[in-house]
Amino acid sequence: MNAKAWRLYGAKDARLEDVELESAGEDGVVVEIVTNTICLSDYKGISLGTGHKRVPKDIATNPIMFGHEISGIVREVGAKWASQFKPGQRVCIQPAFNIPGHELETMGYSWHSVGGETTHVYLPSIIMEMGCLLPYDGDAYFKCSLAEPISCIVSAFRSNYHHPFGSHVHEMGIENGGTMLLMAGCGAMGLGCIDIACHSPEKRPRRLVVTDIDDMRLERAARMFLREEGRGKREEERGAIVASGKVNNVDVYFVNTKSVENPVAYLKSLNSDDPVDAANPTSTGGGYDDIFLFAAVPALITQCSDLLAFGGCLNFFAGPTDQKLSAPFNFYNIHYMNHHIVANSGGDVKDMSDSVDWIGKGYLHPEVMITHVGGLSSAAQATLDLPNIPGGKRLVYTHVDMPMVAISDFAEKGKSDPFYAELDRICTANSGLWCKEAEDFLLANAPKISIGAPKEKIVERRIVL
Repeated sequence: MNAKAWRLYGAKDARLEDVELESAGEDGVVVEIVTNTICLSDYKGISLGTGHKRVPKDIATNPIMFGHEISGIVREVGAKWASQFKPGQRVCIQPAFNIPGHELETMGYSWHSVGGETTHVYLPSIIMEMGCLLPYDGDAYFKCSLAEPISCIVSAFRSNYHHPFGSHVHEMGIENGGTMLLMAGCGAMGLGCIDIACHSPEKRPRRLVVTDIDDMRLERAARMFLREEGRGKREEERGAIVASGKVNNVDVYFVNTKSVENPVAYLKSLNSDDPVDAANPTSTGGGYDDIFLFAAVPALITQCSDLLAFGGCLNFFAGPTDQKLSAPFNFYNIHYMNHHIVANSGGDVKDMSDSVDWIGKGYLHPEVMITHVGGLSSAAQATLDLPNIPGGKRLVYTHVDMPMVAISDFAEKGKSDPFYAELDRICTANSGLWCKEAEDFLLANAPKISIGAPKEKIVERRIVL
């Protein structure tokens, strides 16, 4: 099987190459990749190269494939797996294989024939043995790609815990029917968190407060989630509230804290059914049962410490780059108010499997995370540009040759290109969101990337349990 793949040779040294993959043989599987979404973790891996703890030291001579949020189609199945997978079946891959003794070896960082930014991949037997090849029954490939970042959020929701006072039994998960705060919550992962908080078939809060310091991001998030049931307008006396409304019986507030003099007191005041002393930022009234922090900012960490309710749990979701990041945290309240902190990096196979299932059944709406769409030719630069260009998830169609374009720019490009004019029409009719109709049109009409004569054959190493 020939493929065109982005391969990493060193820090910021990514090359788009034609390669030959192994056939499925007796115990492997070959998958055609259709979509991959770009993660900030991809940027860290590409920009650091061998300086990243998951990237092998020999990539200059034995390059790895990158990208790990994929959706695709099974093309070849070895006899060992013929009873479980069939050619033509839609699938995704849980990237953290968690192979004993190889726990840090992750798809997109450590493997040579398995990655997201490529047209095809060869999966050795160990990946199926670890349960990491997962069937997908949904209607659009891009939604399945988003199952991986969604699974990280599902894992975070399940990592939080609470326990009754005087009990040593931890009740895992967010407080069902409790109050939740998303700090800096209008980025791509924050939007996914809003979706799960409002639509999860497991536990949901009764009240959700989402903060940011940019009205445009807040207004976009409000349009996405409050579009069906209407949204409240900014009230003069509560000027920081950009929008509010009810989503699936969850009261949701979108709040700009940029100009709020005392953010802690103000955010506590939004828990209006709880007693609060607005003049005292250390007041316990109005605190939140669960807080998710999406920015590695010391001042926000300290604010979260003051915003927890009795027994409250802070999930530090942001992945910091500063290895010495620290911030003041109220240990008096850890002792007497039962405050606690958790964090997680990625999910496990069950988190991924449930995410794929929930997306396929239409419980979740991961399309809210996508702001840019492009082809394989644009993937490496789009990854390197990730911290510098505002927006959410970048969606790559791996058999397509097109630049990475913001959905909001389709209209302007459509003035001279009917291809983008039609994409704009489709997305505008869908509240500005990417959708299956847009995907179908793109796959049928976008320029295709060509696969040439292979530079070399990639033989993946064999790992056995």
